[in-house]
Amino acid sequence: MKVTFVTDTYTPQPNGVATTLSRLVKGLRENGHDVDVVRPAVLASDEEGLEVPSVGFPGYPEVRFGFPIRLVLQSRWHRNRPDVIYVATETPLGASAISAARALGIPAASGFHTNFQQYMAHYQMPLLEKATLKYLRRLHNRSACTFVPSPDVIAQLDQRGFRNLELLPKGVDTKLFNPSKRSNLLRQTLGARPGSRVGLYVGRIAAEKNLPLVVKSFTEIQKRFPDFVGVFVGDGPKLNALKKEHPEFVYAGVLRGEELAEHYASADMFVFPSITETFGNVTLEAMASGLSVVAYDYAAATQHIADGVNGYSARFDDSAQFLEKVLEAASAGDMALVREAARNSARKTRWKKVIKRFEKQLRRLINVAEDALAQENAI
Repeated sequence: MKVTFVTDTYTPQPNGVATTLSRLVKGLRENGHDVDVVRPAVLASDEEGLEVPSVGFPGYPEVRFGFPIRLVLQSRWHRNRPDVIYVATETPLGASAISAARALGIPAASGFHTNFQQYMAHYQMPLLEKATLKYLRRLHNRSACTFVPSPDVIAQLDQRGFRNLELLPKGVDTKLFNPSKRSNLLRQTLGARPGSRVGLYVGRIAAEKNLPLVVKSFTEIQKRFPDFVGVFVGDGPKLNALKKEHPEFVYAGVLRGEELAEHYASADMFVFPSITETFGNVTLEAMASGLSVVAYDYAAATQHIADGVNGYSARFDDSAQFLEKVLEAASAGDMALVREAARNSARKTRWKKVIKRFEKQLRRLINVAEDALAQENAI
């Protein structure tokens, strides 16, 4: 197959969507497919493909919105026609890609990776939430299908009028994220003593991630276990304020690859109270690293965590119960068993299975488009 990805985020950007897309691209190429990537020019990537101009999201310039370039894409795809197009982000770039694909009769799938409509309130734009949802619904319904990473998000979107929704789960690199990467030297560097509990948060340091509850969680654990060390990994618009208000925690910045894997494995528990995820790759990365994970019961946690067995899950957006689960996890005498169970669960979730499923879904879209064209020509 000749596949074109259109996205506003890609490696080396440190976010779940970029990680997912790079995995999908790599997996398709390893299976012999020709894959092209259309992305913002500002991304310092070695990836070949079309680079487009973009603008930063207000208040969060690291998030890029690609400009609409329908005529450019239409000309490019007319000369070198892909079999199928995957539009991974819903910015003007993504919308123009769907329009160009429809004009040329090329099947175009879209991906619902981010709850942009929920971000509006977090960035002082609550009046735009309904308008954003309307825009997203119209855009996705113009595509041949929309890939969604979790069944609960599919149910929510279906209730809101999104059509042709298909599940595309996510995997995790269990070789990279592995308990064997645990480092006592790193734990000492972070300030942990022998026997200390180390709690970890990995993700954007941004309003939509429910950071106050991470802080509250770390603070409550510290009250019960004075030698507890709370660690934040990531960057974002709230980082400087967080450092200033809570200098008692460790801020490791943006980490990738082996360095990130080592920080995961060197912690004991993972605290992730975000309520805006479509999946949450970090949940699986933490489980693969052998951590005791505390998260809300939706998205990745619903699919992969059995409360009290291989992690801990609280009712969605119930902060009081979330804190109870945090303290339960920190105080558990069987933490080692929970962490081992988390690792075993994550090992069942492999990218190879996800890639194979994605291949079949793309081939089906191509076949449907070819059948429709044959019927049209027969008339």
